[in-house]
Amino acid sequence: MVDFVGAGCGAADLITVRGMRLLQSADVIIYAGSLVNPELLKYAKSGCEIYNSAEMTLEEIIDIIKKAENRGKNTVRLQTGDLSLYGALREQADRLAELRIEYRITPGVSSMFGAAAALGAEYTLPGVSQSVVITRMAGRTEVPDGEGIAALAAHGCTMVIFLSAGMTAEVSAELQKGGIAPGTPAAIVYRATWDDEKVCRCTVGTLQETAVNNGITKTALIVVGNVLGSGYELSKLYDSAFETGYRKAKT
Repeated sequence: MVDFVGAGCGAADLITVRGMRLLQSADVIIYAGSLVNPELLKYAKSGCEIYNSAEMTLEEIIDIIKKAENRGKNTVRLQTGDLSLYGALREQADRLAELRIEYRITPGVSSMFGAAAALGAEYTLPGVSQSVVITRMAGRTEVPDGEGIAALAAHGCTMVIFLSAGMTAEVSAELQKGGIAPGTPAAIVYRATWDDEKVCRCTVGTLQETAVNNGITKTALIVVGNVLGSGYELSKLYDSAFETGYRKAKT
């Protein structure tokens, strides 16, 4: 069996209980060494084989898994954050399916939620934004037509921008091209939940200046939207005049 496990957003104790137990029982661990907290490897049992996928190709990863399967070993493929976002999960899972190797997926805490916690922010606020756009700047990996930053910015939703900390000037320009005012609140969150976490609040117009002043070029998320401001409406959830299936309205 192969278990794909989301390592969480940084801090070793933010992995799920299931993910921790899978690490403890694994015979082989293949971890994304460029981003996964090495503290998580302390959960591995004595004698566990550990490989760093940052130094490997897809075929090399699959080859290790095949050899483990042939020896009747359980493998954990440990990847950063949650596997459903920018995790190259599909290509690995498809190769395993072709080889008739069973796999399971254990979700993790995405860095976007670690960033929200670091900011003390809620991505969806009544009267401000009820939608979140998760995206990235086009770089060596292109984005499909219609999914550029400017096109998505036109919706006015909260935006969480991955894999773009080294392109803050371009991000700022594209956001403004899409109609986002330069004074709109923004933030760059470096290594959310890690010991060296850094939260840099700014505006859309000062994204590049903020990144340069703080020496941030990678391993950071960009958050954009008025949810980072001060104004919002109270939700209906706890409104005394709002009736739910659990509570009568109070006048």
